Amino acid sequence: MTATGADREAAGSTTRGYWWWERRRSVALDVGLALVSALECGLEGVEFARNTGIPVPVGVVFGLLAGSVLLVRRRWPIVVVLVTIAMTPAEMGFLMALVGLYTLAASEVPRRITVVLAGMALVGTFIVTWVRLRQSVAEQADFGPGDWYVPLMSAFMAVGLTAPSVLFGLYIGARRRLMESLRERADSLERELSLLADRAEERAEWARTEERTRIAREMHDVVAHRVSLMVVHAAALQAVAPKDPAKAVRNAALVGDMGRQALTELREMLGVLRTGDALTAPAAAGAVPLASVRQAAVAAAATAASEDGPRLHELEALVAQSRQAGMVVELSVDGELRPYPPEVEQTAFRVVQEALTNVHKHAAGAKTWVRLAHREAEVAMQVENGPSDAAAADAGLPSGGNGLVGMRERVLGLGGVFVSGPTDAGGFRVSAVLPDGSGDA
Repeated sequence: MTATGADREAAGSTTRGYWWWERRRSVALDVGLALVSALECGLEGVEFARNTGIPVPVGVVFGLLAGSVLLVRRRWPIVVVLVTIAMTPAEMGFLMALVGLYTLAASEVPRRITVVLAGMALVGTFIVTWVRLRQSVAEQADFGPGDWYVPLMSAFMAVGLTAPSVLFGLYIGARRRLMESLRERADSLERELSLLADRAEERAEWARTEERTRIAREMHDVVAHRVSLMVVHAAALQAVAPKDPAKAVRNAALVGDMGRQALTELREMLGVLRTGDALTAPAAAGAVPLASVRQAAVAAAATAASEDGPRLHELEALVAQSRQAGMVVELSVDGELRPYPPEVEQTAFRVVQEALTNVHKHAAGAKTWVRLAHREAEVAMQVENGPSDAAAADAGLPSGGNGLVGMRERVLGLGGVFVSGPTDAGGFRVSAVLPDGSGDA
């Protein structure tokens, strides 16, 4: 991974604070170039003083001051180039001219300004070279080149002192901007990857939470109903044992059967959990991939909704178990039973099962009606109980308060409608409508 802009800022903070320089080596380079340029201009100032008739110390000081302007080339490249152009007639500052034009071309100065200043430097160099060459040719009587010599050599010198610096500066500037653009794109990509990783982790956590909720709902449906019936039968067994030993034996047998059924369903649920563990085991050493979590969730859901799950034709046996526990239950079925998707039949069965469990818990001795309707494109179920019988013994079953929540989640998860609430007669009603899944692609 590349370092982000924030990381580079933090890493480079120790090199800040040198005016406009960002790194120590930039300070050293510019100071060195300025010293060399000042020394060059100072030496050239001697000849300049002799040609102009000013005192030599003044020419040297002028050269030193002019050459030291190169120190500000990064901050004010235009100033450096303008000073270079102004010093062209004095034939001073060749190093400053080369470095200044390079810095100007490589900087963020608009290209039109770079072209204008480079053109001014080119024309100034051409004119000065023209004048000096004509003077030299005139002073040498034995040297008589043609008329082409002076303009050609002047143009060659002017181009040679300006074009390489400008072209190299343009190349370096373009390369620098490209690298900066690539760094920004890398930073942006890393931020996007980090955001995607965070979202993937959130989705994985959501999938794990959903799977835990689904498993908890399944465990509640499996255990609560069986154990509730076992508790009711155990209470009845305790009540009738002294009076009717034969009935007590039958109740004891029912308790044993229900206990075995509960254990069988718990083993099936544990098998689902082991399947999910096997799918996610390879990632146990590190972060859990989202794909593994989804595979586990899909596999667990498929197993839970397999052919071994409860079906609607088992409702009669479910109602019979409640009748054996002493509940007065009436079952009515409208329409012809037809095959539904496994998840629809399982959800419908669990809704009725949980509603009967709630009657055992909260309305002991209440008469209950279970209605099932097979409609054109949906299946509807309703479980309604009357007020509890005050004479009936309360089995003292605890309530976790998750039954109605679990039923609502199951029904809404399949796109159905769920309604529950008390009735005017003092009882309670649970109604649900599920689409039959025939419209799904």
